[in-house]
Amino acid sequence: MFVTIASLFAIALYLAAAGALGRPLLNGRAPLTRPAMGMATLAVLAHAAVLLGMHRGALDLHFFAALSLVAWVVSTLTLLVNLSRPVAGLGVIIFPLTAILLAIDKFIAPPTAPTPIDWQIKLHVTVALLAFGVLSIAAALAILLAVQERALRRSQFGHWLRALPPLTLTEGLLFRLIHAGFTLLTLTLVTGTLFVSNVFGQHLVQKTILSIIAWLVFGALLWGRWRHGWRGTRAVNLTLFGMAVLVLAFFGTKFVLEMILHHPVV
Repeated sequence: MFVTIASLFAIALYLAAAGALGRPLLNGRAPLTRPAMGMATLAVLAHAAVLLGMHRGALDLHFFAALSLVAWVVSTLTLLVNLSRPVAGLGVIIFPLTAILLAIDKFIAPPTAPTPIDWQIKLHVTVALLAFGVLSIAAALAILLAVQERALRRSQFGHWLRALPPLTLTEGLLFRLIHAGFTLLTLTLVTGTLFVSNVFGQHLVQKTILSIIAWLVFGALLWGRWRHGWRGTRAVNLTLFGMAVLVLAFFGTKFVLEMILHHPVV
């Protein structure tokens, strides 16, 4: 009963926070940033309680549980990043998606139990979750950057555009996040090589190869930024392409193995 109530509470707060941040899209008024961040913080805490209650306080890496966990990580990181940079507007994208994934895990997906794993694998998974979370925020920022640039090119200075952070701040934060995410993704590959047995085995080879491709894409983007000053559309496209590959690596292969082939995998 507690988990159900906490789930409904978190879902409602995620959606309310997104609505408060999305006011400029609805009526042109300024977003209610402080109340929205307060509601989102309560939602994240309730979501954490749900994850602990549903999955017995352990790391459950089954498909829908992992989606809910990753969404919680992304929402939490969004709140933390917003403490130093005004990125609350990302909540319009991130918080509703988190609410949906939580609802699926709690009310639609079949119940699952965590699989016992060694501390080395837990370390690998924790680093991977952080890498995915940071790069997910970077991808959301890339979408925001593309929307801003398109609106400015067309001289569409609506209320919603004025509610967003300055373009230069968005771009600067984008590359900081990509740098941090790239570092974490590097650590993910290193810990995977050290701790995951048979990392190029039949059931992991696609995940490993796609992760390496994503790593190369983000590495190339950072090199191009440093060497050639890449920005704008090229940076947005490479960020979104790298994130798409990473989603396939983390969840595409997991979906095929677990939901179709019934072969659980970390």
